[in-house]
Amino acid sequence: MAFSDLLKFGKKSDSGVADAPAPKGSDPVVVSKALPKFVAALSQKESPVLLDFGPVIGSNVAFFGEQLGCKLVIEDLAVELDRHTKADTREQLPETLVKHFPKGDQSVDGILCWDVFDFLEKPAALALSREIVRVLKPGGAVMGFFCTSPVERSAFTKFEILQEQSSMRHRHHPGVGGQKFVLQNRDIIKMFEGLIVSDSFLLKSNTREILLRRRS
Repeated sequence: MAFSDLLKFGKKSDSGVADAPAPKGSDPVVVSKALPKFVAALSQKESPVLLDFGPVIGSNVAFFGEQLGCKLVIEDLAVELDRHTKADTREQLPETLVKHFPKGDQSVDGILCWDVFDFLEKPAALALSREIVRVLKPGGAVMGFFCTSPVERSAFTKFEILQEQSSMRHRHHPGVGGQKFVLQNRDIIKMFEGLIVSDSFLLKSNTREILLRRRS
């Protein structure tokens, strides 16, 4: 492979796994139909606890603080995905992901999954969904984005909420990224047994936004 080819795929780590290349052009801004409904669901709760599977983004922290007055817990799961991908230990992901959850059952009001399920093989996806069901309080809400077409290699995305709460800027998340897997609607419903799909939207980008709720 020529040196110019290495540049196309990004800098390689010590493990030999290259960082996923950043998309070309400006960061796209996408209108979200699920986010306003997620915020509305949690606004009914006093000082809700919100679990965020994305990285720390200052504007997002400010947004949820102003809108909900919530306790925000950040667990950037892309860090774990990267670590296990580089170490070639992805079979350990189910056990690892469970460690990022609080011990108490029904102790969280809202969970922002973003697109993390796209990057998980079935055993890890099942382990993550079971923990989400376990910790979600009655009346709580979960928001997730699910791809509709498989992708052989994709970068992670940082979802930055803009001032208009229905819009998000999709920023490049550094790291190795990985393959994206498709979950059918029936698979999602089965994985989240105990929750209901309250809203589902298919965007022009062929991404499904899904809002799950636990009945009060």
